[in-house]
Amino acid sequence: MTEHPNTLDQFTIVSSQVKSELKTGVVPVVYTGGSHYEIGRQIGEEQRDKVVKMLVSYRQMLASAEDELGLDWDRAILHSRKYQPFIEEFLPQYLDEVRGIADGAGVDFDDLLVLNSIEALTSDALHLKCTSIAAAGEVTADGTVLIGHNEDWLPEDQELQFLVHAIPDDEPPFLAMTYGGLLPNIGFNAAGIAQACDSVYPNDARLGVPRVFVSRKVLSAQTISDAIRATLLRRRAAGYNHLIADSNGEIYNVEVSATAFDAIYAQEGYAVHCNNYLSPLMLGYEDHTEDLIGTRVRVNRARRLMQQRLGRLTVRDFKEILSDHVNYPNSICGHEDPSDPPMDRSRTICSLIIDLQERVMWYCYGPPCSGEYVPYRLEVR
Repeated sequence: MTEHPNTLDQFTIVSSQVKSELKTGVVPVVYTGGSHYEIGRQIGEEQRDKVVKMLVSYRQMLASAEDELGLDWDRAILHSRKYQPFIEEFLPQYLDEVRGIADGAGVDFDDLLVLNSIEALTSDALHLKCTSIAAAGEVTADGTVLIGHNEDWLPEDQELQFLVHAIPDDEPPFLAMTYGGLLPNIGFNAAGIAQACDSVYPNDARLGVPRVFVSRKVLSAQTISDAIRATLLRRRAAGYNHLIADSNGEIYNVEVSATAFDAIYAQEGYAVHCNNYLSPLMLGYEDHTEDLIGTRVRVNRARRLMQQRLGRLTVRDFKEILSDHVNYPNSICGHEDPSDPPMDRSRTICSLIIDLQERVMWYCYGPPCSGEYVPYRLEVR
Protein backbone atom coordinates (compact mmCIF):
# COMPACT_ATOMS: atom_id res chain seq x y z
CA MET A 1 0.00 0.00 0.00
CA THR A 2 1.34 3.42 -0.99
CA GLU A 3 2.37 5.65 1.87
CA HIS A 4 0.76 9.09 1.99
CA PRO A 5 1.70 12.06 4.19
CA ASN A 6 -0.63 13.04 6.97
CA THR A 7 0.55 16.51 7.94
CA LEU A 8 0.10 19.73 6.02
CA ASP A 9 3.73 20.80 6.30
CA GLN A 10 4.75 17.81 4.16
CA PHE A 11 3.07 18.98 0.99
CA THR A 12 1.68 21.91 -0.93
CA ILE A 13 -2.02 22.10 -1.61
CA VAL A 14 -3.10 22.65 -5.19
CA SER A 15 -6.88 22.69 -5.58
CA SER A 16 -8.76 22.12 -8.83
CA GLN A 17 -11.96 20.58 -10.09
CA VAL A 18 -11.34 17.54 -12.25
CA LYS A 19 -11.85 18.50 -15.88
CA SER A 20 -15.07 17.00 -17.21
CA GLU A 21 -17.67 17.83 -19.80
CA LEU A 22 -20.55 19.74 -18.24
CA LYS A 23 -23.55 17.49 -17.87
CA THR A 24 -26.97 17.85 -16.33
CA GLY A 25 -26.64 17.25 -12.62
CA VAL A 26 -23.06 18.54 -12.23
CA VAL A 27 -23.15 20.56 -9.04
CA PRO A 28 -21.44 23.94 -8.65
CA VAL A 29 -18.33 24.31 -6.52
CA VAL A 30 -17.66 27.36 -4.36
CA TYR A 31 -13.90 27.94 -4.22
CA THR A 32 -13.19 30.01 -1.15
CA GLY A 33 -10.62 30.71 1.52
CA GLY A 34 -9.43 33.09 4.21
CA SER A 35 -11.06 33.77 7.56
CA HIS A 36 -14.15 31.86 8.59
CA TYR A 37 -16.30 34.92 8.06
CA GLU A 38 -14.84 35.43 4.58
CA ILE A 39 -15.43 31.77 3.67
CA GLY A 40 -19.07 32.14 4.68
CA ARG A 41 -19.46 35.47 2.87
CA GLN A 42 -18.19 34.00 -0.40
CA ILE A 43 -20.53 31.02 -0.04
CA GLY A 44 -23.48 33.33 0.57
CA GLU A 45 -22.65 35.57 -2.39
CA GLU A 46 -22.22 32.71 -4.87
CA GLN A 47 -25.17 30.61 -3.67
CA ARG A 48 -27.61 33.35 -2.65
CA ASP A 49 -30.54 31.91 -4.60
CA LYS A 50 -30.16 28.53 -2.89
CA VAL A 51 -29.88 30.08 0.57
CA VAL A 52 -33.05 32.11 -0.02
CA LYS A 53 -34.94 29.14 -1.49
CA MET A 54 -34.10 27.03 1.55
CA LEU A 55 -35.39 29.72 3.89
CA VAL A 56 -38.66 29.89 1.95
CA SER A 57 -38.98 26.09 1.90
CA TYR A 58 -38.29 25.65 5.62
CA ARG A 59 -40.68 28.43 6.57
CA GLN A 60 -43.37 26.57 4.64
CA MET A 61 -42.38 23.26 6.24
CA LEU A 62 -42.69 24.65 9.78
CA ALA A 63 -46.00 26.30 8.90
CA SER A 64 -47.39 22.99 7.58
CA ALA A 65 -46.27 21.15 10.74
CA GLU A 66 -47.13 23.85 13.28
CA ASP A 67 -49.85 21.75 14.94
CA GLU A 68 -47.42 18.82 15.30
CA LEU A 69 -44.40 20.80 16.46
CA GLY A 70 -45.99 23.80 18.16
CA LEU A 71 -43.42 25.89 16.34
CA ASP A 72 -43.75 28.69 13.82
CA TRP A 73 -40.84 30.62 12.34
CA ASP A 74 -40.86 33.41 14.93
CA ARG A 75 -40.79 30.90 17.78
CA ALA A 76 -38.06 28.96 15.95
CA ILE A 77 -35.92 32.10 15.96
CA LEU A 78 -36.49 32.59 19.69
CA HIS A 79 -35.59 28.97 20.43
CA SER A 80 -32.49 29.00 18.20
CA ARG A 81 -31.16 31.98 20.15
CA LYS A 82 -31.02 29.72 23.22
CA TYR A 83 -28.37 27.65 21.43
CA GLN A 84 -26.30 30.64 20.32
CA PRO A 85 -24.42 31.26 23.61
CA PHE A 86 -23.12 27.68 23.55
CA ILE A 87 -21.88 28.06 19.98
CA GLU A 88 -20.28 31.39 20.88
CA GLU A 89 -18.44 29.75 23.77
CA PHE A 90 -17.24 26.55 22.10
CA LEU A 91 -17.17 27.05 18.30
CA PRO A 92 -17.37 30.79 17.55
CA GLN A 93 -15.43 30.41 14.29
CA TYR A 94 -18.31 28.50 12.70
CA LEU A 95 -20.85 31.02 13.94
CA ASP A 96 -18.69 33.51 12.00
CA GLU A 97 -19.15 31.31 8.91
CA VAL A 98 -22.93 31.47 9.37
CA ARG A 99 -22.75 35.26 9.77
CA GLY A 100 -20.71 35.41 6.60
CA ILE A 101 -23.24 33.32 4.66
CA ALA A 102 -26.03 35.56 5.90
CA ASP A 103 -24.23 38.77 4.93
CA GLY A 104 -23.14 37.38 1.58
CA ALA A 105 -26.64 36.22 0.72
CA GLY A 106 -28.32 39.33 2.13
CA VAL A 107 -30.49 37.44 4.62
CA ASP A 108 -30.96 37.70 8.38
CA PHE A 109 -28.47 35.90 10.59
CA ASP A 110 -31.32 34.76 12.85
CA ASP A 111 -32.93 32.93 9.93
CA LEU A 112 -29.72 31.05 9.13
CA LEU A 113 -29.26 30.12 12.77
CA VAL A 114 -32.67 28.44 12.58
CA LEU A 115 -31.59 26.41 9.54
CA ASN A 116 -28.39 25.26 11.22
CA SER A 117 -30.27 24.31 14.40
CA ILE A 118 -33.30 22.73 12.71
CA GLU A 119 -32.82 19.17 14.00
CA ALA A 120 -32.66 20.44 17.57
CA LEU A 121 -35.62 22.79 17.11
CA THR A 122 -37.88 20.09 15.66
CA SER A 123 -36.87 17.59 18.37
CA ASP A 124 -35.76 15.18 15.64
CA ALA A 125 -39.26 15.01 14.15
CA LEU A 126 -37.48 14.82 10.79
CA HIS A 127 -37.00 11.04 10.60
CA LEU A 128 -34.62 10.88 7.66
CA LYS A 129 -32.59 8.08 6.12
CA CYS A 130 -28.86 8.21 5.33
CA THR A 131 -26.44 5.37 4.61
CA SER A 132 -22.65 5.45 5.06
CA ILE A 133 -20.05 2.82 4.17
CA ALA A 134 -16.25 2.69 4.30
CA ALA A 135 -13.46 0.27 3.41
CA ALA A 136 -9.77 0.19 4.32
CA GLY A 137 -7.00 -0.75 1.92
CA GLU A 138 -6.83 -4.41 2.94
CA VAL A 139 -10.38 -5.04 1.67
CA THR A 140 -10.32 -2.89 -1.48
CA ALA A 141 -9.02 -4.08 -4.84
CA ASP A 142 -6.11 -1.64 -5.09
CA GLY A 143 -5.34 -0.63 -1.50
CA THR A 144 -7.30 2.61 -1.59
CA VAL A 145 -9.40 3.83 1.34
CA LEU A 146 -12.99 4.46 0.25
CA ILE A 147 -15.87 6.21 2.02
CA GLY A 148 -19.38 6.29 0.58
CA HIS A 149 -22.48 8.18 1.67
CA ASN A 150 -26.07 8.60 0.51
CA GLU A 151 -27.52 11.86 1.77
CA ASP A 152 -31.24 11.37 2.33
CA TRP A 153 -33.04 14.57 3.13
CA LEU A 154 -36.09 16.63 2.22
CA PRO A 155 -36.88 16.29 -1.51
CA GLU A 156 -37.09 20.08 -1.82
CA ASP A 157 -33.41 20.37 -0.88
CA GLN A 158 -32.12 18.38 -3.86
CA GLU A 159 -31.88 21.42 -6.11
CA LEU A 160 -30.10 23.41 -3.37
CA GLN A 161 -26.90 21.36 -3.12
CA PHE A 162 -23.36 22.43 -3.94
CA LEU A 163 -19.77 21.66 -2.98
CA VAL A 164 -17.46 23.89 -0.95
CA HIS A 165 -13.73 23.82 -1.64
CA ALA A 166 -12.23 25.91 1.15
CA ILE A 167 -8.73 26.85 2.23
CA PRO A 168 -9.20 28.35 5.72
CA ASP A 169 -6.45 30.47 7.23
CA ASP A 170 -6.21 28.27 10.32
CA GLU A 171 -7.40 24.79 9.25
CA PRO A 172 -6.62 22.18 6.58
CA PRO A 173 -8.19 22.77 3.16
CA PHE A 174 -11.29 20.67 2.61
CA LEU A 175 -13.85 19.61 0.02
CA ALA A 176 -17.36 19.03 1.38
CA MET A 177 -20.99 19.04 0.33
CA THR A 178 -23.85 21.11 1.65
CA TYR A 179 -27.13 22.60 0.54
CA GLY A 180 -28.95 25.88 1.03
CA GLY A 181 -27.69 27.78 4.04
CA LEU A 182 -26.22 24.87 6.00
CA LEU A 183 -22.59 24.63 7.04
CA PRO A 184 -20.60 22.06 5.03
CA ASN A 185 -19.67 18.93 6.96
CA ILE A 186 -19.67 15.75 4.84
CA GLY A 187 -16.41 15.47 2.93
CA PHE A 188 -12.66 15.25 3.50
CA ASN A 189 -9.66 17.45 4.16
CA ALA A 190 -6.03 17.72 3.08
CA ALA A 191 -4.85 15.97 6.23
CA GLY A 192 -6.50 12.80 4.95
CA ILE A 193 -9.53 12.89 7.26
CA ALA A 194 -12.97 12.04 5.86
CA GLN A 195 -16.39 12.23 7.49
CA ALA A 196 -19.90 11.04 6.67
CA CYS A 197 -22.76 11.82 9.06
CA ASP A 198 -25.91 9.84 9.82
CA SER A 199 -28.74 11.27 11.91
CA VAL A 200 -29.48 9.28 15.06
CA TYR A 201 -32.22 9.90 17.57
CA PRO A 202 -30.95 10.22 21.17
CA ASN A 203 -33.30 10.64 24.10
CA ASP A 204 -30.98 12.96 26.05
CA ALA A 205 -31.02 16.03 23.76
CA ARG A 206 -30.47 19.32 25.58
CA LEU A 207 -29.51 22.93 25.02
CA GLY A 208 -25.98 23.10 23.65
CA VAL A 209 -24.06 23.28 20.39
CA PRO A 210 -26.22 21.98 17.50
CA ARG A 211 -24.98 18.96 15.59
CA VAL A 212 -24.13 20.71 12.32
CA PHE A 213 -21.62 22.94 14.10
CA VAL A 214 -20.00 19.95 15.81
CA SER A 215 -19.67 18.02 12.55
CA ARG A 216 -18.24 21.07 10.80
CA LYS A 217 -15.45 21.00 13.40
CA VAL A 218 -14.44 17.47 12.31
CA LEU A 219 -13.28 18.87 8.95
CA SER A 220 -10.61 20.85 10.82
CA ALA A 221 -8.92 17.74 12.23
CA GLN A 222 -5.26 16.98 11.54
CA THR A 223 -5.45 13.40 12.89
CA ILE A 224 -8.15 10.81 13.41
CA SER A 225 -7.96 11.26 17.17
CA ASP A 226 -8.55 15.00 16.65
CA ALA A 227 -11.57 14.13 14.51
CA ILE A 228 -13.07 11.79 17.10
CA ARG A 229 -12.42 14.30 19.87
CA ALA A 230 -14.23 16.98 17.85
CA THR A 231 -17.44 14.92 17.87
CA LEU A 232 -17.38 14.84 21.67
CA LEU A 233 -17.63 18.55 22.33
CA ARG A 234 -18.38 18.85 26.03
CA ARG A 235 -21.57 20.88 25.63
CA ARG A 236 -23.11 19.32 22.52
CA ALA A 237 -26.89 19.46 22.11
CA ALA A 238 -27.24 15.91 20.77
CA GLY A 239 -25.22 13.88 18.29
CA TYR A 240 -24.83 12.15 14.93
CA ASN A 241 -23.12 8.98 14.00
CA HIS A 242 -19.85 10.21 12.52
CA LEU A 243 -18.26 7.68 10.19
CA ILE A 244 -14.66 8.91 10.29
CA ALA A 245 -11.73 7.52 8.31
CA ASP A 246 -8.15 8.54 7.60
CA SER A 247 -5.85 7.81 4.67
CA ASN A 248 -4.13 5.02 6.65
CA GLY A 249 -7.39 3.06 6.70
CA GLU A 250 -8.29 3.75 10.32
CA ILE A 251 -12.10 3.74 10.38
CA TYR A 252 -14.54 4.43 13.22
CA ASN A 253 -18.26 4.83 13.66
CA VAL A 254 -18.49 7.38 16.47
CA GLU A 255 -22.03 7.16 17.81
CA VAL A 256 -22.86 10.25 19.83
CA SER A 257 -25.70 11.52 21.99
CA ALA A 258 -25.74 14.64 24.17
CA THR A 259 -24.10 12.90 27.13
CA ALA A 260 -22.69 9.59 25.88
CA PHE A 261 -20.74 8.07 22.99
CA ASP A 262 -19.11 4.92 21.70
CA ALA A 263 -16.35 4.69 19.09
CA ILE A 264 -16.79 1.47 17.11
CA TYR A 265 -13.59 0.43 15.36
CA ALA A 266 -13.74 -1.25 11.94
CA GLN A 267 -11.85 -4.37 13.03
CA GLU A 268 -12.58 -6.25 9.79
CA GLY A 269 -11.49 -3.36 7.59
CA TYR A 270 -14.92 -2.04 6.71
CA ALA A 271 -17.82 -0.20 8.33
CA VAL A 272 -21.46 0.53 7.58
CA HIS A 273 -23.97 2.76 9.34
CA CYS A 274 -27.46 4.13 8.90
CA ASN A 275 -29.72 5.92 11.41
CA ASN A 276 -29.93 3.55 14.37
CA TYR A 277 -27.40 3.05 17.14
CA LEU A 278 -25.33 -0.13 16.77
CA SER A 279 -23.40 -0.04 20.04
CA PRO A 280 -25.05 -1.87 22.97
CA LEU A 281 -23.87 1.04 25.11
CA MET A 282 -25.82 3.53 22.98
CA LEU A 283 -29.04 1.55 22.53
CA GLY A 284 -30.26 2.83 25.87
CA TYR A 285 -30.05 6.37 24.49
CA GLU A 286 -32.15 5.66 21.38
CA ASP A 287 -35.55 7.34 21.19
CA HIS A 288 -38.50 5.74 19.36
CA THR A 289 -36.59 2.58 18.48
CA GLU A 290 -39.76 1.05 17.04
CA ASP A 291 -39.81 3.73 14.33
CA LEU A 292 -36.34 2.75 13.10
CA ILE A 293 -37.04 -0.68 11.60
CA GLY A 294 -36.31 0.54 8.07
CA THR A 295 -32.86 1.77 9.00
CA ARG A 296 -32.03 -1.60 10.59
CA VAL A 297 -32.98 -3.31 7.34
CA ARG A 298 -30.73 -0.92 5.40
CA VAL A 299 -27.72 -1.33 7.67
CA ASN A 300 -27.91 -5.11 7.48
CA ARG A 301 -28.35 -5.00 3.71
CA ALA A 302 -25.32 -2.69 3.35
CA ARG A 303 -23.26 -4.96 5.61
CA ARG A 304 -24.16 -8.02 3.52
CA LEU A 305 -23.32 -6.30 0.23
CA MET A 306 -19.96 -5.17 1.62
CA GLN A 307 -19.13 -8.63 2.96
CA GLN A 308 -19.81 -10.20 -0.46
CA ARG A 309 -17.11 -8.01 -2.01
CA LEU A 310 -14.42 -7.92 0.69
CA GLY A 311 -10.93 -7.97 -0.80
CA ARG A 312 -12.05 -6.64 -4.18
CA LEU A 313 -14.05 -3.51 -3.38
CA THR A 314 -13.78 -0.69 -5.93
CA VAL A 315 -15.48 2.64 -6.59
CA ARG A 316 -17.75 0.75 -8.99
CA ASP A 317 -18.79 -1.61 -6.16
CA PHE A 318 -19.55 1.35 -3.93
CA LYS A 319 -21.74 2.82 -6.67
CA GLU A 320 -23.65 -0.46 -6.94
CA ILE A 321 -24.11 -0.77 -3.18
CA LEU A 322 -25.29 2.83 -2.85
CA SER A 323 -27.79 2.21 -5.71
CA ASP A 324 -29.39 -0.83 -4.05
CA HIS A 325 -33.21 -0.95 -3.94
CA VAL A 326 -33.95 -3.81 -1.54
CA ASN A 327 -36.86 -2.72 0.71
CA TYR A 328 -37.79 0.08 -1.73
CA PRO A 329 -38.63 2.92 -1.18
CA ASN A 330 -36.90 2.78 2.22
CA SER A 331 -33.82 1.33 0.56
CA ILE A 332 -30.14 2.26 0.54
CA CYS A 333 -30.93 4.32 -2.55
CA GLY A 334 -33.90 6.03 -0.96
CA HIS A 335 -37.01 7.27 -2.70
CA GLU A 336 -39.90 9.35 -1.50
CA ASP A 337 -42.91 7.51 -0.09
CA PRO A 338 -46.05 9.59 -0.83
CA SER A 339 -47.84 7.91 2.08
CA ASP A 340 -45.37 9.36 4.60
CA PRO A 341 -46.34 12.53 6.48
CA PRO A 342 -44.54 15.64 5.19
CA MET A 343 -41.99 15.68 8.01
CA ASP A 344 -40.94 12.10 7.18
CA ARG A 345 -40.68 12.43 3.41
CA SER A 346 -37.15 12.08 2.14
CA ARG A 347 -35.11 10.69 -0.70
CA THR A 348 -31.47 10.34 -1.63
CA ILE A 349 -30.74 13.85 -2.85
CA CYS A 350 -27.07 13.08 -3.55
CA SER A 351 -24.50 10.32 -3.23
CA LEU A 352 -20.75 10.58 -2.86
CA ILE A 353 -17.70 8.34 -2.76
CA ILE A 354 -14.36 9.58 -1.43
CA ASP A 355 -11.04 8.03 -2.47
CA LEU A 356 -8.65 9.22 0.23
CA GLN A 357 -5.51 8.14 -1.65
CA GLU A 358 -6.40 10.06 -4.80
CA ARG A 359 -8.06 12.91 -2.86
CA VAL A 360 -11.09 12.58 -5.15
CA MET A 361 -14.78 12.86 -4.38
CA TRP A 362 -17.09 11.12 -6.86
CA TYR A 363 -20.36 13.06 -6.58
CA CYS A 364 -23.79 12.12 -7.88
CA TYR A 365 -26.62 14.66 -8.02
CA GLY A 366 -29.86 12.94 -7.04
CA PRO A 367 -30.44 9.22 -6.46
CA PRO A 368 -27.47 7.12 -7.61
CA CYS A 369 -29.76 4.65 -9.41
CA SER A 370 -30.42 7.28 -12.07
CA GLY A 371 -27.60 9.79 -11.69
CA GLU A 372 -24.00 9.96 -12.81
CA TYR A 373 -21.00 10.24 -10.52
CA VAL A 374 -18.68 13.12 -11.45
CA PRO A 375 -15.17 13.39 -9.95
CA TYR A 376 -13.96 16.46 -8.04
CA ARG A 377 -10.39 16.63 -6.77
CA LEU A 378 -8.39 18.12 -3.95
CA GLU A 379 -4.88 17.57 -5.32
CA VAL A 380 -1.95 16.98 -2.96
CA ARG A 381 1.57 17.35 -4.35
